[in-house]
Order: sequence, then structure tokens, then C-alpha cells
Amino acid sequence: MWFKNLQLYRLSRFDLTPAAFAAALAEHPLEGSGGGMDMQRLGWVPPKGEHEPFVHQYGEQMLFALGVEKKLLPSSVVNQFAKARAQEIEEQQGYKPGRKQMKQIKEAMTDELLPRAFALRRSTRAWIDPAGQWLVVDAASVAKADEVVEMLLKHAEGIAFAPLRTQLSPTTAMTDWLLGGAAPAGFTLDDDYELRGVGEGKSSVRYTKHTPDADEIRKHVESGKQVSRLALTWSDRISFVLDENLQLKRIAPLDVLTEQADADDDVFDSDFALMSGEVGKMLVDLVAALGGEDRKE
Repeated sequence: MWFKNLQLYRLSRFDLTPAAFAAALAEHPLEGSGGGMDMQRLGWVPPKGEHEPFVHQYGEQMLFALGVEKKLLPSSVVNQFAKARAQEIEEQQGYKPGRKQMKQIKEAMTDELLPRAFALRRSTRAWIDPAGQWLVVDAASVAKADEVVEMLLKHAEGIAFAPLRTQLSPTTAMTDWLLGGAAPAGFTLDDDYELRGVGEGKSSVRYTKHTPDADEIRKHVESGKQVSRLALTWSDRISFVLDENLQLKRIAPLDVLTEQADADDDVFDSDFALMSGEVGKMLVDLVAALGGEDRKE
């Protein structure tokens, strides 16, 4: 259950006990749409599995999840049924429906078909570390992270947080690391990185399985490009990709950690314990490598 992508927030307040937090989420569960008319529903789901608590606790660490159910109703299906209905109406009234009437027909067909539409479910996990003051959302996009953030602020009182900000921008730091040919203490450079232009053209070049060459990087920087994403390994334990927006992607525990997890009977708990412990340490080192935290309002 290791998170694959990290959207990072710094907790400034968390006044809830795990039990109170779970109770707050349990009041707003994701309910089945049945024959409802909503295109999308959001609600909290147990992160470990059905019939489990809404907050999974291991030590002080808390894991929770937002569920999203979205109905699939392709426009091609609506158009097909609307066309058939329009033909019926044409036969009745003696002339083809106009633009305004066709719009009304499509809206009526959408309402008619929606209760029968197939519903697709997904969930987004998040993790709270009260001691380390972290809120971490496992989302590849800001939009999915925003769903969790908005619902969390809406349903859980006693919590406050903001996106993590550092003194150095990731772009500036990553460019310096590649130009210097060395990562900051505790990290190593991997052979996957991308440079992107900062002007209107925003041309980009990406290298995969290519050992960084300082002279080559310098030419790109002199032409107006900066490093926008860079693969790193922390302490020979976790590999990841850092991007220009301070998002961490493609998180992967290395062999030394997976062997520890395999030795535990409860894989879910061992994974969560290892992830929260190791990623928590890694984030401290990463913030330090980026010049420390920017706490200015």
C-alpha cells in the first residue's frame, strides 16, 4: 500500500484524536448512487477495506481515504437515444425539431439514462503524521488532491494545513544539482531528468537512462532551460521523481525495505509503518536540501 505519488501539505493544527477523526469521517461516507441523478458523488471510505474503520491507525500515524463514484454516460450514447426520440417527435409534429428543442431532448434523455448509467469507483488515500506535522495525499494530479483537501476541511474541524513551501524552488535546486554533478547529502542522482524552457516556446528535452553530463546540461541552461523533473534515490532506500511543483512521483521502496515488509505477517500494517517512517525521514532531508521551509505568510 505504498503511496505512489506525494502531494505535500504542512500541518499547522490537528486537534483531533484518531477516534474523533474517524467519527467525523464516518458521518460522511461514500454512499452508492443507486438510481440517483448525480454524475459524481464523494465520501469517505475505509482505507484498509470494507467494514474496517474510517481511519487506520498505526502508532501516531493515521491513514484515511476519500472515495469518488462517477457515472459513465458517453455523449455518443445520449446522442443515439436523442436522435431516435427526435425522429419520433418529427413523425408526431410533422417537422424536424429545431436547435432549442433538440437541446431539450438531449437534456431529457440524459435525465432518463443517468439512473441506469454504469458507475465507476476510485479512492484516494491520505496520511496524517501529527508529530511530523505532515498531511500527505497519494495523488498524481493536483485536482485529485484538491478533492481530498476540500472534503477534509469541510468535514473535520480542528485541522489546518497549507501546501509545503521551501526556500529554494525545486527548479533552481535541481538545476544546480545537475550542473554540479552531485545530489545533496543523503541523495543520489538517477539517470532520468527533464529540462524545460522558461520562455513562451517552452521547449523541453527529456533524458531516460542517460547519465547526467555537466557540459551538456550547461548548454541547455545557457539556452534558457531549467530542470523541471529529476529522478533521485534517498539513502539507497527510496527512489522517486521530484518535479518543479514540489510533487514527488513514482515513489518506490528499494529492496532493503521490501525485504523488511515481507518478513512481517501483516503486510498492510508493515507497509504503512515502513512508508510513514521512511518517507517521513526522507521528507525532512528533502526540505533541508531545498534550503529549509518557507513559513512566510
